[in-house]
Amino acid sequence: MAIKQPDLTINISNHQSSLQIFKAAASNFISSLSGKMFTFGLGLMLLDETHSAISFGINMIISPIVGLLCLVPIGNLIDTYPHKTVFTGSLTARTLALILFAASINLFTATAKLIPIVLFLIIDAISTNINDTCYSAATHELVNAHNIQRLSSLTQSAISLSSILSPALGVGLYSLVGFSGFVILEIVATLASFGIMLTMKFHYHATNQFANSQHAPVTSHSQFAKFHSGLNYMRSRTMIKITILLSVILNFLYTAVTIGIPYILKDQLHTGNGPIGVLETGSAIGMLLGSLLLTLLPPTGQKRLFLKLIIPVLILDSQILLLGVLFMTSQSPTGYALLGSFIMGILAFALVILNITFQVYLQQTVPTKLLGRVVATLTTVNSSIMPIGTLMFTLIFQSTTHGGLVLIINGILLLGYTLLLLRPLNQAIHSEQP
Repeated sequence: MAIKQPDLTINISNHQSSLQIFKAAASNFISSLSGKMFTFGLGLMLLDETHSAISFGINMIISPIVGLLCLVPIGNLIDTYPHKTVFTGSLTARTLALILFAASINLFTATAKLIPIVLFLIIDAISTNINDTCYSAATHELVNAHNIQRLSSLTQSAISLSSILSPALGVGLYSLVGFSGFVILEIVATLASFGIMLTMKFHYHATNQFANSQHAPVTSHSQFAKFHSGLNYMRSRTMIKITILLSVILNFLYTAVTIGIPYILKDQLHTGNGPIGVLETGSAIGMLLGSLLLTLLPPTGQKRLFLKLIIPVLILDSQILLLGVLFMTSQSPTGYALLGSFIMGILAFALVILNITFQVYLQQTVPTKLLGRVVATLTTVNSSIMPIGTLMFTLIFQSTTHGGLVLIINGILLLGYTLLLLRPLNQAIHSEQP
């Protein structure tokens, strides 16, 4: 059954779209760079105060839990109220939370610092979840249909560039200004991003999808009923169901790469911290190049969608396998760093192309009034599986001296699973062609 395309007839010129894209990229770069440095500074401060191994992982625990608990209200919120209003409320709450956090953090010592930190990270996770989902749902209000891919690609480029710059800047700034300076910097960056957002014009459709729902009474029953309509829509889309089957397993097994690389290099191969940083830089450069490539390429809509999705997945599978092979061979620290960064660059290149392609596909095929619920659900499903993967692969890596073999097995499993989904994915794409 062919899917009905969303109405994308809002009149936004190419000049207006280009201006909006520049503002969105600038806002994303500022917030991403400051956020990554803030997280780094928070981890270092906690490590100094508590000497706990959880110092750099506390946010990875809180974010998925918050996402799961807030899935229904966030999805409904974004599909109920004007997106600029939602952004304004979210960024206001985050700014106030940062100010309260800055004023209270030094009132606590040692492990007691976890109290204000956890409270702030909960608010931060809610705000980030709202902002990311709202941004995806508001795409049609910011640019015309021709510029959707360019918007997604350039904002991803800004985030990738911040990933390259944040480690070095984070180390230098932490040495100069300490954690208090990081908090002040994050407040300033949030206000700057907030200011840019306020200058952006959100072009709402003439028949505003928010008009009929703003004055409806909000009850737990209506909340779940509204969200259930979004789930029913997703159940009707075979393509979305197949993608969930693929992405959940992909995210689950990919956690082995995230936690495995530093553990294998430092604890099993005894290379020190240098190669770990080089591999992270290679990954960030791969993401940047992938997003820039899609910025330069003309949008092709849903043409050759099967190949645009499956080729990056197959490349990703093979690079995980190759990474395991590299760690099973005898190399110098320089060899691990150079070859590993090249493999991670290709892996990240494929991953960002896959993510952007699917984001654009969703924005082109899902009705705007449902985008908030659909994006919130997909994001939560994918992130919720990662804590389980983190726990499982932590136990696996600590019980073996051959971490590279774990990655090889993961690569083979992913490759086999991808091949099993080739035919269902191809059939789903053809069945939904307009």
